[in-house]
Amino acid sequence: MARCSCTVVAGTLMLCLATYASAQQAASPANASPDGDAPHDNSVAPIVAAVPASSQLRQAGEDTRTQYPAFLTNSYFSINLGYIHYGFSGQQLEPGYQVQSIEIPHFAARIGLFGHQFFKYLSAQVSYMRPIRYVVYRNVNGDQIRRQISEAFGGVTITSQLPLNSRVSLYGEGGLGITSRSGIEIDGTTVVRDAHFASALLGAGVEYHVNRTVDFVVGATYSPRRQQFRQPPTRLFTTGIRYNLRPLPAAQVEDNRRAGFIFPENLVRAGFSSNIFAYGLNDFFSQTIPVFWGGNVEARRGVTLAYERNVFHTRKRFAFDLGGSASYWKSGGDNEIFRTLSVYPLLRFILFRTQPLDLYVNYSLAGPSYISRTVIDGRDTGVRFTFQDFIGLGVFLRKNRRINAEIGIKHYSNGNLFTRNAAVKIPLTLSLGYTF
Repeated sequence: MARCSCTVVAGTLMLCLATYASAQQAASPANASPDGDAPHDNSVAPIVAAVPASSQLRQAGEDTRTQYPAFLTNSYFSINLGYIHYGFSGQQLEPGYQVQSIEIPHFAARIGLFGHQFFKYLSAQVSYMRPIRYVVYRNVNGDQIRRQISEAFGGVTITSQLPLNSRVSLYGEGGLGITSRSGIEIDGTTVVRDAHFASALLGAGVEYHVNRTVDFVVGATYSPRRQQFRQPPTRLFTTGIRYNLRPLPAAQVEDNRRAGFIFPENLVRAGFSSNIFAYGLNDFFSQTIPVFWGGNVEARRGVTLAYERNVFHTRKRFAFDLGGSASYWKSGGDNEIFRTLSVYPLLRFILFRTQPLDLYVNYSLAGPSYISRTVIDGRDTGVRFTFQDFIGLGVFLRKNRRINAEIGIKHYSNGNLFTRNAAVKIPLTLSLGYTF
């Protein structure tokens, strides 16, 4: 699971790029083409002609989704990378055990999954942080084996700013933190205990306001020790960016609405998953190009029903949806049946538009989910709370884009926020849908 943080970073970067692109549209020239890509001239005329307006436009004035909805306005997300320090040593071992050496990698990430600014200098956020690579105990009692201790931290904190001038602010944060640490067992005997507990989570730092939407942040985060579990204090020093979803200018909202490109408002679809083609696509995107997750539990087949509603879109390329799904799965090992219920955010990027179809790629990250079985094929997936993630390639078809077809892969994992996390790998899924 060492690649999980890389995938979280990749997903957050995709969201940063999408929202940054939407902000840049405010600077589009007034004489842009209906595609919004360049002013009219002879060089682009063949391209424009290949995308008839009748297949892309809808009546102006109907669409109100080109401004951020209330729950997103003045919200933000962030990505921070840096140095983590915690004093793992032989003190975490149970009596009777010794370790030859301990590897403590220090590169770590902190992701602001969702934050909201309630007042000018008061915000709240949900965050997730973990090392990119985990601590390793090498050669316990001479067994010549490397044993990994996975660890992750979640937090819900309140943040307050103190402005020094128009560009620079100090900030402080405090709230509830969750620490989750998987221990070590040898032949059924506990060597390093699992740890899962709540504590304070504190932080402070400096913000540089690049513009009204982008902040550059340098900060420190602290999680105290917990003697009950022999958990050392954790200090994280990071630097990164925060993207703020400020209300879009009225002229940009109106321009995007009048552009008239079709972004289906509602989508219902049914999907069928099968491992008939094995798990090559899952492995490719989790290992060769690590932008998605793998998993220790493999689903053999499954059926999913889903509903998605678009709540925001840019002029032409990007859409943000909220969705919900119910799925039925059969495992690949012991044919065990389990079910999932999920709600999720969805990022959709329109790659190109033509008369017969619109082609897109989508990515969904950290959708809160319920899973009906916690031990599948003899592997412990944690608790009944988990997260759903998926990535897919799809098309909207016909003149009014009423028909949808998509192919993709999926994954369930609790992100190591619990001491057991045998993630579930969902194979190739084909979905068909209808929009309205």
